[in-house]
Amino acid sequence: MKVAIVGASGAVGQEFLRVLEQRDFPVDELLLFGSERSAGRKYVFRGQEVTVRLLAHNDDFEGVDVAFASAGAGTSKEFAETITRHGALMIDNSSAFRMDEDVPLVVPEVNPEDAVAPPRRIIANPNCTTIQMVVALKAIENLSHIRRVHVSTYQSASGAGAAAMAELEEQHAQLVRGERPTVEKFAYQLAYNVIPQVDVFTDNGYTKEEMKMFNETRKIMHSDIRVSATCVRVPVMRAHSESVWLETERPVSADEARRAFAAAQGVVLMDEPGEKTYPMPLPLAGVDAVYVGRIREDISDPNGLTFWCVSDQIRKGAALNAVQIAEYLVATGHLG
Repeated sequence: MKVAIVGASGAVGQEFLRVLEQRDFPVDELLLFGSERSAGRKYVFRGQEVTVRLLAHNDDFEGVDVAFASAGAGTSKEFAETITRHGALMIDNSSAFRMDEDVPLVVPEVNPEDAVAPPRRIIANPNCTTIQMVVALKAIENLSHIRRVHVSTYQSASGAGAAAMAELEEQHAQLVRGERPTVEKFAYQLAYNVIPQVDVFTDNGYTKEEMKMFNETRKIMHSDIRVSATCVRVPVMRAHSESVWLETERPVSADEARRAFAAAQGVVLMDEPGEKTYPMPLPLAGVDAVYVGRIREDISDPNGLTFWCVSDQIRKGAALNAVQIAEYLVATGHLG
């Protein structure tokens, strides 16, 4: 197939290159696109150099089967028609189209069938925090309908991009040298700190990131589930963590939940607290699955359950999820 990556030089764009190669996705020809700043750069894919083209309103996407876009919502909105007008399928990693009624919002472990025949030739990749949560929630939803979720996220610097990762590294180095740390990507110094804000605040006191978790979860799961989130930025380089409390229609025991997580697609059970075995972002950076541990019955609610989950938001929370959508469509004969 002829495959394109829009935003090839960014953190997620680079992860697309690795994921496509590692998973042996059927790529006959690869096109890379970027801004004026990144146009002309060369990247190696399967031993061959590929040069980044300037993204422009032209016919460069003619003949493209699938385009993975990760260049920001503004770019996606501006170039969606250019990308799709010759028939290419656009799998978009930005927030541009996620809540549009005629654009499917897909996590393959949860609602893969929604990806079939998208009306506008656009499929939206959900927000990273939503993706890892719904992969885990699906295992419990299969046991008993989930009425509500309370979640606190612990989001790594890489969720804000490659420049944010570099800033966190530089802040630590500056502090060691006794210098005033550079603060540009975040509202405050992230090194040795925790910032209880991800994205901007809305009128109801929740941030846009927190409202994404509410709205996207309901759309993906086709559910009336209610989600209340507090999203926090922590001084971790890569992989997001989440502490999740949920309420089901009937009581679900911790043992029943463990069995469900162990059998769930895309989930790895890591839950031996007596052995201090539970998911953590440091050792799980670069992994594909959603790791779940600290599973216990909620002592404040007979229908409550709580767990901890960790996943690499650049992989499963972005590039991998998009590639898995394409893989599902290839496997079912709807792409390629």
